[in-house]
Amino acid sequence: MYDVIGDVHGHAEELVELLERMGYRRHGGAFRHAERSAIFLGDWIDRGPEIRQALQVVREMVEGGSARAVLGNHETNALAYATPRSASTMPRHPQDWCRPHSERNASIHAQTLQQLPAAELAGWLDWFRTIPWWIDLGGLRCVHACWDDGAMAGLVRAFGPKWDATPDVIRAVHHRGSAEAESFELILKGREVALPAGVTLPDPEGHARRAIRARWFEPADGRTYADLSLPARDGVPTEPLPGDFVTSWTHYPAVAPPVIVGHYWLPPTEHPAPLAPNVACVDYSVARGGRLAAYRWDGERALSAERFVTVPARGSLRQPADSIPA
Repeated sequence: MYDVIGDVHGHAEELVELLERMGYRRHGGAFRHAERSAIFLGDWIDRGPEIRQALQVVREMVEGGSARAVLGNHETNALAYATPRSASTMPRHPQDWCRPHSERNASIHAQTLQQLPAAELAGWLDWFRTIPWWIDLGGLRCVHACWDDGAMAGLVRAFGPKWDATPDVIRAVHHRGSAEAESFELILKGREVALPAGVTLPDPEGHARRAIRARWFEPADGRTYADLSLPARDGVPTEPLPGDFVTSWTHYPAVAPPVIVGHYWLPPTEHPAPLAPNVACVDYSVARGGRLAAYRWDGERALSAERFVTVPARGSLRQPADSIPA
């Protein structure tokens, strides 16, 4: 059975505490459990004080056979930040990269750039390229932000049944307006709903956004913008969604296998719960002083609040550490 772990964001101490609370012990160069395996949902980098140490824990477990992993948007953002838009021309301007070297993007990526020297980061990026973007175990599905069969089928058609995130793949999924870019954005960053004209809301870094992340597993009929917001938050308009939007909206079926995601910065709570009977999120904002969370899946089709395990953040002002806890 599987323990699905949400966004770590460089909080290695909390990750070790969570693993130990679930019965994992360091053995043979990695944390292991006698009867279970872990699945990491990406977003191991950026924001936190122990990025190298968090990456080491995850990679040791994946390569040691005690865990599997999917990429998060922060890892794919890092790949895009390091990939020129052109394969034949050296970048000369901030916009010449698949993820522009803007002040905003640099601030989000700052802790990773500060904690990992360029040569070391290049090695981690090479490892990121080998990690899949989703896992389908039949009875359980894992993806960073949104499960969408159509988007996934489109990516398989474009790149084959199994691919590495090579520079050419990264360029393809960052070609604005392309089918590949839309599919990539959907599964790695989630479905979004454009806000009414003139309405903006701040993102976690304080930047104004003109769209909200949406509850992609619910119907839109008769709903307002606030109803579909994930997570629920103040300031989202309570007016009905436009009719053309409702008509084109599709959602994850209630009869589909359970899917577990991260990504959504849910507000920390002592008692996490599934978002739907077959959908759970394990991102409870450890990087904002919340909790690092896991869901312990034992084969059930209806997900249960009783199967969440969390540990509180130890404080976001810790200095970068030199080693992971033993």
